[in-house]
Amino acid sequence: MESLSDTEKEVFRDSVMKFLDKEVSPFYDKWEREEIWPRDLWLRLGEAGFLCVDMPTAYGGYGASFELSCILVHEFARAGLGALASGISVHSDIVAPYILHLGSAEQKEQILPRMVTGEFVGAIAMTEPGAGSDLQNIKTTAVRDGDEFVINGSKTFITNGQHSDVVIVAAKTDPKAGARGMTLFTMNCDSPGFRRGKNLEKMGLNSGDTSEMSFEDVRLPVAKVLGGEGEGFANLMNELPRERLILGVGCVGAADGILEQTVSYVSERQAFGEPLSRLQNTRFELAEVKTDLELNRALMEKCIDKYIDGSLSTEEASMVKLASSEMQGKVVDRCLQLFGGYGYMKEYPIARAYVDARVQRIYGGTSEVMKELIARSLVGR
Repeated sequence: MESLSDTEKEVFRDSVMKFLDKEVSPFYDKWEREEIWPRDLWLRLGEAGFLCVDMPTAYGGYGASFELSCILVHEFARAGLGALASGISVHSDIVAPYILHLGSAEQKEQILPRMVTGEFVGAIAMTEPGAGSDLQNIKTTAVRDGDEFVINGSKTFITNGQHSDVVIVAAKTDPKAGARGMTLFTMNCDSPGFRRGKNLEKMGLNSGDTSEMSFEDVRLPVAKVLGGEGEGFANLMNELPRERLILGVGCVGAADGILEQTVSYVSERQAFGEPLSRLQNTRFELAEVKTDLELNRALMEKCIDKYIDGSLSTEEASMVKLASSEMQGKVVDRCLQLFGGYGYMKEYPIARAYVDARVQRIYGGTSEVMKELIARSLVGR
C-alpha cells in the first residue's frame, strides 16, 4: 500500500486528538484510580473508526495504511495515555493481524468485523508464571480428543484480560517437540472451563486491565487452531516485527509528550530570578534529549516504511524496540529531574510518565532479548 500524504496524516491526527480531548483525557485520571477504563470505550473507539484501522474492507475495516495505526498509538502515548495506547495496540496491531494472516475464512469472518467495531476485544495469552520471553518453555497443554483439543494451564500478565471477548492462546500440542510442538488457538471467553483471574495491580499503566487466566479442560474444536498445528512458535516469530515496531512508535510518542511538558514547565518555572530555561544545564539537557529523540524517530520512520513494503526484518524491529524503549526511560528520567520536587508529585503528569515508561523495556521482549536477536543477525547463535 502506498504511503499517505502529509495532509491525509494530519487530518487523521487531528481527528484522533479531538476524540481524546472529548472522550478520554477528561476521565483518564479517574480510570487510573479505578485501575480500568470502561468497557464501552471500546465501542466508542470502534464507532470513531480507531480500531484495526488497516483491516481490509472485506472484514469491516477501511483498508487504510498501517501509518494510521502508528498515528493512533503515537498520539495516545504523546497525550500521556500509555495504558490506552498499550491496550489498543494489542487489540489492533497484534491480535487482529494474527487472525487476518493466519486464520481460516471462518475465523476471520466470525472475529475480525467484531474487533473493528469494538464488540469483541482481543487479547493474546502467551506469558505464563514460569515462561515470559522463553516461549518454548510454556506449560499450557492442548491434548487432541477426537475433533477437539482439551486445554489446561494458566497465563499471566495478559493485556486486555478483563475486557477480552476473544483470546489467542499459545499451548503445547506436543510437549516433546520443542518449538515445533506449540500451537495457537482462538478462544471465545465464554468457553466453559475458562476463568479470568483478578485485575493485576501494577506500578504503572494503571487503567489498563492486566490479568491472569486459567484453562481447566477447555474444549476447543479443531477449527479453532490458528495457523496450523505445531506451527505456533514459527507464526509468533513471523508476527513479532509489527508488535515490536508499534511498541517503538508508542515509546517515541510518549517521549514527545514528555519533552513538550518539560519545555513548557522550564519556560515558566523561576529559579535564581529567571526561568529554568535560561540556565545552561537545563538547555544542555533539553538539547541532548531532543537529539536522542530525533535519532529514534528517524529509525522508527525507516522501519515503518520497511514494514509497509514488506521488508522489515526481525533484527530491525528488535533494534527499534530496544533503542526507543531505552530512550524513553532516559528521557523521562532526565526530564523529571528538571521538574525538581514537583516531578515527584502525582498531580504532575511527568510522575505518571515515569512509572509508565518502565515496562517498555520488559514487555514485547526485554531489552536483553532484543540485544540477543540483533547479535544473532551479526554473529549467529
